[in-house]
Amino acid sequence: MSQALKGIRIIDMTHNQAGPACAQILGFLGADVIKLEEPKGGDVARTNMRDKPDSDSLFFLILNANKRSVTLNLKTEDGKALFRRLIAESDVLLENFGPGALDRLGLGYDSLSKLNPRLIYATIKGFGTYGPYSGYKSFEPIAQAMGGAMAVTGFPENPPTYVFPAIGDSGTGMHMAIGILAALQQRHTSGKGQHVEVSMQDAVVNLIRVSLRDHQRFGHPPPRTGNQLGHTVPGTTYACAPGGPNDYVYIFAQPQMWKPLIGAMGQPELADDPRFATPDSRWQNRHALNAIVEEWTRQRTKHEVMQVLGEAGVPSGACQDTGEVLADPHLRARDMIVDVDFPTRGIYQTVGCPIKLSDSPAEITRPPLLGEHTDDVLAAICRVEEAELQRLHQAGVV
Repeated sequence: MSQALKGIRIIDMTHNQAGPACAQILGFLGADVIKLEEPKGGDVARTNMRDKPDSDSLFFLILNANKRSVTLNLKTEDGKALFRRLIAESDVLLENFGPGALDRLGLGYDSLSKLNPRLIYATIKGFGTYGPYSGYKSFEPIAQAMGGAMAVTGFPENPPTYVFPAIGDSGTGMHMAIGILAALQQRHTSGKGQHVEVSMQDAVVNLIRVSLRDHQRFGHPPPRTGNQLGHTVPGTTYACAPGGPNDYVYIFAQPQMWKPLIGAMGQPELADDPRFATPDSRWQNRHALNAIVEEWTRQRTKHEVMQVLGEAGVPSGACQDTGEVLADPHLRARDMIVDVDFPTRGIYQTVGCPIKLSDSPAEITRPPLLGEHTDDVLAAICRVEEAELQRLHQAGVV
């Protein structure tokens, strides 16, 4: 079965997380993603937090499935020439180098768009290519801090808190994937490519926009509220049996779910308690109500609570740790947790494609070894002959 992005070739020059996450999701959707790396060492993520000395790190592996790897030394004239030949035959270039890095090599947008007017030149930067902060570098926590996410995360008595899900890195990558798809669609009518840019700060601001609404409603920065969501009660985490560090369940019962909740708890008489008669009174007496709910949840495991409330139509979720996520039968059934066999590691678990297309289901293929596809790609796309390939290897160009 043909995949949605079959025939689209993407040159992925990115490293770490934001860019690789973007390229991987497009690879899941069928694009031919060619990961371009330095001959010596490749993407720094290959050795980042390496747990096996003879294998690429799991950090690299979970971000680089469905790609081919080509090594190319862009500091050589031969390397630049081959790069330009690749670009001439590609649809998208994705890069997240420091500000001005590719321009200094003569490989910026102005230069490459003349070589290939249909090229989508996709740039991920911490703060973008213009604006007062455009010369600054960034990483995930910096993007969260500058995007406002940390100031609204955590408990009121604690400092601003870093959110571990990578909204600055992978969140930026998903925004970029949308931008690339939009540019490819526009190319159908315009006949030409364009420069697509996403900054990490911009992506984080987009994800916290509801908090910006609250600032304008109340006239001051919204306070950190921990796990409490708005004024809905119950609307937080509750401890469960047997009392481990992650034995909690999140319950969110909107007003129309109040009676189903207390019915599922076996305490329908709470409907007649004046302290809990209205949403406002439940908020005013939230500490007493939360204590009643938690007394009930402590007698059950988090998954038991979730099942009882789920069957009653009350939204709730077990606070699953990473081991539980990897073993979750629902995620396994949806191919969101999949097993992959890597040559130097064996079987490991990774995340599948969250986008389910009925006519082109994603097939997860293992990440590439460093330079695994160099000769095949240069021969097929750049028409480099065998003798020339040998010379390029000997010269350290590939």
